[in-house]
Amino acid sequence: MKGREEIIVLTDAMLITCVVQRGAGQTVVDAAMEAGAQGATVFYAQGTGVRDKRLGVLGVTITAEKEVVLIAVPSDQADHIFERMYLAAKLDTPGMGMMYMSPLEKMATYVPQDLAARYGRHD
Repeated sequence: MKGREEIIVLTDAMLITCVVQRGAGQTVVDAAMEAGAQGATVFYAQGTGVRDKRLGVLGVTITAEKEVVLIAVPSDQADHIFERMYLAAKLDTPGMGMMYMSPLEKMATYVPQDLAARYGRHD
C-alpha cells in the first residue's frame, strides 16, 4: 500500500429508509438516482401490523412482502431526494408503504477528494 491509510468519515449525511410493496423498489431507486442519490441498497422483508389482510372500508389488499430501500445522502440533498422517492412510491395512497429519514452520526466508504472536503473529516 502507498502512503498512510486514512478513513474519510462523512458527518453531514442522512439515511432515507423507504418500505414499499414488493415490486415497487426499483421505481423508488430510479427516482432517487434521478434526484441525485449515488446508490441504494434494496432488500426484501415481510411486514405485519393492524392493517393485515385488508385496509379498512377501502378493501385494499396489502401483501406482507415488502421491499426496503436504504439510501445514504448528503444532508443538503436529503429533502429533495426524500420528496422524489415519496412521489415515486405513491405513498400518498393508502397501503403503499412508508418512509422516514434519520441523521447519520458518521459513515465511511470511498469518497472522492472534492466531496470529502465538502462533507467529511479525516479520522
